[in-house]
Amino acid sequence: MVRCKQLLAAFVTLSIASRGMVNAMELNIGDAKSVRNAARTVAYNMMTYYHGNESGQIPGKLPGTWWEGGAMFMTLIQYWHWTGDTSYNEVTSQGMLWQRGKDDFFPKNDSSFLGNDDQIFWGLAAMTAAELNFPEEKSYPSWLSLAQGVFNTQVRRWDMATCGGGLRWQIFPYQAGYTMKNAISNGGLFQLAARLGRYTKNETYINWAEKIWDWSATTPLLKTSDWTIADSTGIEADCKDHGDMQWTYNYGTYLSGAAYMYNLTNGHTKWKTAIDNCLGTTFRTFFPDQFGGQIMSEVSCEPWMICDRNQDCFKGFLSSWLTFMSTIVPYTAPAIMPKIQQSAIAAARQCSGGPSGTQCGRRWHQNEWDGSASLEADMSALSIISSAMVGFRDKPHPLTHETGGTSKSNPNAGAHEDIRPQQVRDITLGDQAAAWILTLIVLVPWLSLFAWLIV
Repeated sequence: MVRCKQLLAAFVTLSIASRGMVNAMELNIGDAKSVRNAARTVAYNMMTYYHGNESGQIPGKLPGTWWEGGAMFMTLIQYWHWTGDTSYNEVTSQGMLWQRGKDDFFPKNDSSFLGNDDQIFWGLAAMTAAELNFPEEKSYPSWLSLAQGVFNTQVRRWDMATCGGGLRWQIFPYQAGYTMKNAISNGGLFQLAARLGRYTKNETYINWAEKIWDWSATTPLLKTSDWTIADSTGIEADCKDHGDMQWTYNYGTYLSGAAYMYNLTNGHTKWKTAIDNCLGTTFRTFFPDQFGGQIMSEVSCEPWMICDRNQDCFKGFLSSWLTFMSTIVPYTAPAIMPKIQQSAIAAARQCSGGPSGTQCGRRWHQNEWDGSASLEADMSALSIISSAMVGFRDKPHPLTHETGGTSKSNPNAGAHEDIRPQQVRDITLGDQAAAWILTLIVLVPWLSLFAWLIV
């Protein structure tokens, strides 16, 4: 376990204030109270975008997106863990439990357009709650069982019919992206399986983690020849092609799963090799030398300020997953923690805009506020600033059943629901004839009405 004095020795005390802003945020990286206060300010700003707990609104739902609700609650659970602030615990539990569906985070109101990557973030949020002993509601399913419910529904979608395995990006054939297999869906399920395996010691989860990793390594999604991670690959090319946009969360999810497997297997060579190489690529890619090599950047969109709302979330995921990695794979801490600390300082400096003087932008490397502001940018900043509290925490984390985790297991959660897309069959002549007949039935009355109106 990395202790407080070891982590803080490498850093100088530094305070940041935005020029000309009366309410500018301050962050002293060597002072736990200062870090807590900065995180509290960002958490408050982020939650001003959320209205799901208000009368007439839908708990857990953010406007225009469903998956980000799970990501936001995961971030708030981590915030509570690192800072001890319980201000958002009630709203987090309410939203998480409202969106749980049939204990698998596949609610009917949103299920028709969800992808595997959307669902996995809610599963990872529940797994985070289980590992950190986030308070549970007695009359509701445990956090662990909800994570198991997501695992059980997703492994039934493992597609052996194309590319020898893997999860498709989308669940249903009518969705754009159904013919693709992507890194965040497969990496997310790998991470969830690894974490479930470590928490429960159940061989089913452990075997699935190995299976997903090994399959990914047969595709460009996890290219072990140079340890890069492609965003996606297509089944039409038998998963040999690749989209090479580099995103922080893709690396974070595979790295995190490997860290849990390393911890579970007491440092097996397979997982050490994976960690060392993938961590090296992560550092080279997302901590650019032009920013000093210590400040995280979403390099595929940030330089041109073209990140969309999804992409503005990604740095936060890598931040938290690297931080937890440093606690369960301690030898990585000396390399990881300077980057977490310096990125936290930079993120706080960027949280200096808007009417309040504390709105967060996306370019952490930039000394002055970049003019952008969003819930997603706040979420990423909250994650990295909260993560800086790791140096002040000595208690074990994340937990397992053997080390004090209290969330109860239900290996059959979600097993009652089999949500798998049906194979699309070829269109026959009969189908075409039926379609023409149906078209005529609908079209002829409308043409007759139109002709009557003209006459």
